[in-house]
Amino acid sequence: MSTAKKRQQSYTYTDYCQWPEDERWELVEGVAYAMTAPSRLHQDIVFELGRQIGNYLQNKPCKGYTSPFDVRLPHKDEADDNIDTIVQPDISVICDLSKLDKLGCRGAPDWVIEVLSPSTALKDMNSKRSLYERHGVKEYWIIHPEDRWIMVYLLNTQANYGKPEIFGMDEPTRVQLFPDLQMDWAFMQEM
Repeated sequence: MSTAKKRQQSYTYTDYCQWPEDERWELVEGVAYAMTAPSRLHQDIVFELGRQIGNYLQNKPCKGYTSPFDVRLPHKDEADDNIDTIVQPDISVICDLSKLDKLGCRGAPDWVIEVLSPSTALKDMNSKRSLYERHGVKEYWIIHPEDRWIMVYLLNTQANYGKPEIFGMDEPTRVQLFPDLQMDWAFMQEM
């Protein structure tokens, strides 16, 4: 399992659970993708946003998680062993706590944040965006750390994302799912 992408067969959660714990993988519709070590800037952003979100969620009915945290996305009602899509978003917020179990989350989080890395940018912007849309993630943020912008997708009444909103990091960004929460980017000025 040392290649960036395995193409020889279709994998499921059963296979995923047997791979070495010191390797990080995602499965998207049965295709395995190796996850590379993130940059320091990537980790700074995930850590700070995780802190801001965690502070906000105290005493609220939603829970937030940072990667590595398995999100299993079943097609229908298949058993966990047969699920062929397991992702590890940089940040996941889940408000339906019945989706949480000892394995992570089964079903779509309400809010997902992915911080782009050169090796995963196309996957995050295309296949994962499509995947999150199909599974009903209400708010999906894509953050470009180097160019300092945020692309926000919101699930509309037709259950699709439509055109994203794009924001710079020069002022706080309001979270649509939680209107009284704004992500403060002041920490980026020091980087």
